[in-house]
Amino acid sequence: MLGRLPVVTFAGTDEAWQTDPSSYRTASDKRHLTNGRVDMLDHVFLTVSDVERSIAFYTAALAPLGITTRLDYDGKDGPPGHPDLKGFGANGRIFFWLRQGRADSNAAHVGFVANSQGEVDAAYAAAIAAGAADNGAPGARLYYDPRYYAANVLDPDGYSLEFVYKSWQH
Repeated sequence: MLGRLPVVTFAGTDEAWQTDPSSYRTASDKRHLTNGRVDMLDHVFLTVSDVERSIAFYTAALAPLGITTRLDYDGKDGPPGHPDLKGFGANGRIFFWLRQGRADSNAAHVGFVANSQGEVDAAYAAAIAAGAADNGAPGARLYYDPRYYAANVLDPDGYSLEFVYKSWQH
């Protein structure tokens, strides 16, 4: 019996978790729950040309979003050929990983969740200060939805990044 706590179900499965929203201390702790569903993306690897430069950039750019946990993974601890990884995360999860290699800026667009328009503005400002190129100043993206507020930058390798606040998801 699951009791009185809300239940999170997973699309296309019979799996369900009992959740206690009161256990979340901050709004960012709730970030992984959207409309009663758990976000399905677990992690992303991004290949960068200069891993140290990218660590410095992402440390600055992601901090306003509460993504402040860092973890390094030594590839020799994994299966043969596993790359060294430099991870970023929050709330007990590492979900954004960098690895050294040949960057292909056309290979990825990464959207990071913000909890407010202010977080979008702060992340955009931090990214620009850390060396990003503007790819769309903060503002409503009316072509998607009037409540879709975002800012877009290109990281030092040219990857397209978006900091996005969708008010209906909070």
